[in-house]
Amino acid sequence: MSVPEALRGERIVESPADMEQLGREIGRALGPGDVVVLTGPLGAGKTTLTRGIGEGLGIRGPVQSPTFVIARTHPSLSGGTPLVHVDAYRLGAAVELDDLDIDVAHSAVIVEWGRDVAGFLAESWWEIEIARQSGGRGVDNACGEIAVHTVELDADAPRTVTISKRP
Repeated sequence: MSVPEALRGERIVESPADMEQLGREIGRALGPGDVVVLTGPLGAGKTTLTRGIGEGLGIRGPVQSPTFVIARTHPSLSGGTPLVHVDAYRLGAAVELDDLDIDVAHSAVIVEWGRDVAGFLAESWWEIEIARQSGGRGVDNACGEIAVHTVELDADAPRTVTISKRP
């Protein structure tokens, strides 16, 4: 797995532009067979980070959330490693990954909402957890979570990003 030691651990990411920059750094380090699982609530910045990873890999874009297509492959513009961007949120079971026919061995695979399915793709993977602030701007709901309709209000709030290797 290719993510450099210097990128591991916890950091505060101040803006969407900084999230894309972190993604570019990660993308430049990824190669075929690398699997990265992105975990975080709605609007945390998973797709923004993936957009930067795609830029770092030099893929053909644009990178958009694959929520409705479940998986989208972006070929390299320079003959390098392609990016497979997966949204596992709507998968009923990890075995449904087989139906997607993902070429893990020859691609860098980014899986949003993939904590429960990563072990079906690879023996080891990178986990990136993105936590957003709640309460900082007065937009959380009565349960302490950020309400879906207020996600855009917090789009530029800092995020805590933790990068680790699993297992």
